[in-house]
Amino acid sequence: MSRRLWQACTGLLCGVMAIATASVSAGEERALESRPKVELSAGTWISVGDTRWAHNASSVSGFGDPTSKLTYKDVGSNVIDLTGKFWFSPRIFGRLNGGFADIGGGRLTDDDYATGQRLVSRTTSDIADNSMYYINADLGGRVKEFSNSRGYLDIFGGYQYWHTDYRAVGLDRVVCDTAVIPTCNDPLPLPGETVISNRANWHSIRVGASTEYRFTRRLSLVGTAALIPLSLIENKDIHHLRSDLQQNPSISMLGFGIGANADVGARFMFTKNIGLNVGYRVWWNHAVDGTVTIRGTNGSSEYPLTQFDSLRHGLTAGIHFTF
Repeated sequence: MSRRLWQACTGLLCGVMAIATASVSAGEERALESRPKVELSAGTWISVGDTRWAHNASSVSGFGDPTSKLTYKDVGSNVIDLTGKFWFSPRIFGRLNGGFADIGGGRLTDDDYATGQRLVSRTTSDIADNSMYYINADLGGRVKEFSNSRGYLDIFGGYQYWHTDYRAVGLDRVVCDTAVIPTCNDPLPLPGETVISNRANWHSIRVGASTEYRFTRRLSLVGTAALIPLSLIENKDIHHLRSDLQQNPSISMLGFGIGANADVGARFMFTKNIGLNVGYRVWWNHAVDGTVTIRGTNGSSEYPLTQFDSLRHGLTAGIHFTF
C-alpha cells in the first residue's frame, strides 16, 4: 500500500472532522438540547461470522485461478460489548467502543483447483472455540438537533481494530484426486487434532453518522452507519499437517480494502437515565488488492490475493446509562 493512499485517506478523515466543526459552529446560536456529559452502554452482540480468502498461483503450471480457497462459515460468537461516549463540549464528543468473545462452532472448507478450475481437493474441518475482539475509537460532533427535542444527528470519524482467531480441528476428505494429490489415501488426523490456525487483523479508518429519533419520551429509533474507505488486512495461517511448509506462519497475507459498519435498533427508557437497547449489527470488510506469501521449508513464493472478505452480523441488546 502506498504512502500517498494513506495520506489521502487520513486527509479525508481530517476533512470530515473539519466540516463537522464548521457545521456545528455556523448559523444562529440556539438553545441546545439538554444532555449528559457521559453515556455508557453494556450489552451483547449475538453474531455469526463468515471469512473467505483465495489466492492465484496459476503462474505455476497446473494450478488454477483461484488456486486455493478457504471458507470459514457459520462461526458463532456471543460478544460482550462496552461503549463510553464522553462530551468535551455541548457539540464535540469522543467515543470508545470495545468487544470480546469466545468463538465456537462453524465449519472450514478448504478447496484446491487445478488448471481449468477443476476441483482436485476439498476438505472440511470443525472450528473449535477461539477468540475475537475489537476496538473503535471515534471523535465526532453534533450537527443537527431535531425540533421539539425529537432527537439529533451526529457525525464522526475514527479508527477500528478487529481481530479474529480461528482454530480448525479434524479433517474430512470430500474430494481428493489421486492423479494430482499423492496423499489422498494417507490416514486422517484425529477428530480433535488442530489442522489449521488462522489469525486475521483488520486496521481501518472509518467515517459515519449516528442518529436518534424519539417517537415518545420513552421510545426512540437509533442508528449508526459508517463507511470504511481504507482497511489494512494482515492474515497468518499455520497449516499444522503440512511438513513442506514453515510453521510460524505457513502462509501470510497483506492487503488493503474497504468496508462498512451498520447498527439499527430501538431504545426504551425505563427512567430518565437508564434505557434498554435492542437492534441488529452488520460489519463487512473486503480486500481490494494484496499478496499471499507461501512459506515453504525450502523458500518462499508470493502470489496475488484474489479474495479476502470478513462478514459478521447478528442481534444486539444492552443497557444504556446517562450521567
